Amino acid sequence: MRARVNPFLVPEQVPHGDREAVRAFHRTLPGYAPTPLHRMPGLAESLGLADLYLKDEGQRFGLLAFKALGAAWALHRLRERDPRFTTVSAATEGNHGRAVAWSARRLGLEAVIYIRASAAPLRVDRLESEGARVVLVEGSYDDAVARCARESAANGWQVVSDTGYEGYLEIPHWVAEGYTTLFEEADEQRAAAGLPAPDVVIVQAGVGGLLHAAIEQCRAWPNPPVVVSVEPAEADPLFESINTPDGDPALSRGKQNSIMAGLNTGRPSLSAWPAIRRGVELFLTIEDSWAEEAMRRLASPAKGDPAIVAGESGAAGVAALLALSQTPELGLARDFLRLNRRRRVMVIVTEGATDPDNYARIVGRRPEGR
Repeated sequence: MRARVNPFLVPEQVPHGDREAVRAFHRTLPGYAPTPLHRMPGLAESLGLADLYLKDEGQRFGLLAFKALGAAWALHRLRERDPRFTTVSAATEGNHGRAVAWSARRLGLEAVIYIRASAAPLRVDRLESEGARVVLVEGSYDDAVARCARESAANGWQVVSDTGYEGYLEIPHWVAEGYTTLFEEADEQRAAAGLPAPDVVIVQAGVGGLLHAAIEQCRAWPNPPVVVSVEPAEADPLFESINTPDGDPALSRGKQNSIMAGLNTGRPSLSAWPAIRRGVELFLTIEDSWAEEAMRRLASPAKGDPAIVAGESGAAGVAALLALSQTPELGLARDFLRLNRRRRVMVIVTEGATDPDNYARIVGRRPEGR
């Protein structure tokens, strides 16, 4: 496990544009409702914190993940610009592809989703249940991204990707813009409950879209919190990028085989990286065992805390806190964040049990109703 304070940080407050168009659109979607923001006093006490806020995205639209906020908004923007396309495509580790297929089906569009052949069978089944044609790709997530781009260009399909690459930067920015709704909701929920803003916000990285949204939101606050990026040790392109001499995008040197499947990527999103480079204060990598421990702690919570069903990627923020609190080699990072009984932290559980079999193996029981 490794940690690095960002040498390229630009600490100033950065106001963002009006989000009302995004919020208004999301309110029109069937099944839209703000997801819960939980206080976790028992877990906060055990971690030596003043408070811990947990935004639970496992309940979003019945899709078990936050991704539809971005996919639906990006597709809406695309349809406003050009309503003539009939097929959309995306590469995925599961959640983004399902969100794209769900959004496409709602609009009467075809969806072609590329996913690596080693993905859990239930992830493939869920893509097909949304009406998608699934293409299994030998290799990594990045291989799926490349094949999706190539075949979509040949067939005239509209790519709706959450990662930016050369020649494809605008749409992933719209996807990240859609994700800001969950942070807007959290702000409103805290205000309604009379809770202070968090001092630290920990966000799982992946390609960086959710981090992009977090930075855009948090940097607009009068007293911006410390934003922390957490990645699997085996899929850490953001950590590798911030360690280059000029902070340029770089490839992960890991095997991209983490159980945190939604974070298995070898490349940062080029559309997200500029915001991440200027706005994340601490980059952190963790081993899979911490995600497993976080899943168990959330499923069998401390007294006073709600039980949370968190998938492997979804538990990454809590996993980072557990690692920071217990691992000597992360002591300097813990000191940098000043994780003490006066600090408030917010994490996002980005997914529920998207792989119930693996959830049962880790937690010891299947999620209710699965």
